Amino acid sequence: MSSPRDKRRTKTASPAPARSVGLRDVARVAGVSTATVSRVINSPDTVSEELRARVNSVVRHLGWVPHGAARALATRRTQTIGAVFPTLTHGDFARAIQGLQNELSKSGRTLLLACSEYSPEQEYEQVRMLIERGVDAVLLVGEAHHRDLSELLEKNHIPYVNTFVYNAASHGTCVGPDNRKALYELTRYLIELGHRRFGVVAQTTENNDRAAARMRGIREALAEKGLAIEPRHFVHGFWTIQEGRNLFRRLLQDKPWPTAVICGNAYLTVGALLESQAMGIAVPGQMSIVGYDDIEIMAELPIPLTTVRVLSDEVGRRAARLLIAKLEGREIDESLECAAEIIVRQSSGPPPKG
Repeated sequence: MSSPRDKRRTKTASPAPARSVGLRDVARVAGVSTATVSRVINSPDTVSEELRARVNSVVRHLGWVPHGAARALATRRTQTIGAVFPTLTHGDFARAIQGLQNELSKSGRTLLLACSEYSPEQEYEQVRMLIERGVDAVLLVGEAHHRDLSELLEKNHIPYVNTFVYNAASHGTCVGPDNRKALYELTRYLIELGHRRFGVVAQTTENNDRAAARMRGIREALAEKGLAIEPRHFVHGFWTIQEGRNLFRRLLQDKPWPTAVICGNAYLTVGALLESQAMGIAVPGQMSIVGYDDIEIMAELPIPLTTVRVLSDEVGRRAARLLIAKLEGREIDESLECAAEIIVRQSSGPPPKG
């Protein structure tokens, strides 16, 4: 019978933990100094392409992952960018996120996303949490924010950029289209076709300065020709297709109907067209329907929709390049205003005669 001491002697010892691959291992295998490996990882533009390829090959072969916290202490940068979007369901925001992430990844940076649901208070809290997590810079949407947000960013020395808006007065802080100009030009296009009675299915302007700017563009174009939107021909809501259907039907409760209906976003436009067909309205024979933004389905419907196209992925890419330039303390030599283009399809035409 074995004694307790014997039992202790025969107990299997725990294996020593495997040593993880470190910076020195990468440097030794690549035949370079640890400082060179650090430059390849943190400042790839400062080393030759041949050296970069050699070190990166060793990194992949050894499966080395740089220690983020240690690198952040050394560089005072986490190589992460925070972005707060009003919603993640819109096609234009989704494309912008893709362009943003692709551009950031070229410089070895990581994207952290948050959603404000069009609430300034929620946007403020999301930005505060992103700062707590050590982001180097922040991307926002629009120029209308919580009254304390700019102070929060300034006190923490966080560079930022406003997207999907361009304002010459605040050049250098914003990247995107001139929303007022885009809808001004779309309305002028309809006026030149001969339309005089207009309806608007608008996205609510509450906490949305881009939607407010689009409405200014519509009204300014109409005012130049002595035209205006009748109150009964103006409805507004949020951003779903079903909302577009409901609002469109409400718009047409009384005759005479408008001969052209301008919608505030892609989903409202799709909803308006679907409801027009359910009501037996000939588009564009009886009524033209046009919108803002260009999601894939707009070109694939039985009646393809005329709309304003914003190159949202380009907004994301340019915003990323502007943020990187701010972090590196240099100027950026490219336009920050992203052109908005009218895409004419079958849903628009001259008004019915008489």
